[in-house]
Amino acid sequence: MKYWLMKVEPSAYSIDDLERDGTTTWDGVRNKVLFYASSAEPSGVTGLAEVSRDARPEKDPAWSMVDIRFVRKFPEIVPLETLKRTRGLENMVVVKKGTRLSVQPVTKSEYDIVANLGRGR
Repeated sequence: MKYWLMKVEPSAYSIDDLERDGTTTWDGVRNKVLFYASSAEPSGVTGLAEVSRDARPEKDPAWSMVDIRFVRKFPEIVPLETLKRTRGLENMVVVKKGTRLSVQPVTKSEYDIVANLGRGR
């Protein structure tokens, strides 16, 4: 099983949009997903999703896309600042300065820590 953080512009597609749609097409990711709102105030993880369909080629066959399915919206956003100061997340790609990747690998441990933060634990 692989885990990912997906950064999105909430004005383009938010966790609320994913909850409403249930499933959407996404590229560059597989398996468990932390849904992250970038360019938001505050930026941070807004909920959980998971890949619901295997990868298939995009229009440009050099790239692949998957479908993701809504799992849970967090009661409160888990802000980037919280991620930066939480033990066990020091090596998470999103907390590194200058990281702009929209799909980032996440370890199972990092995923579990953030999922627990999102539950208010």
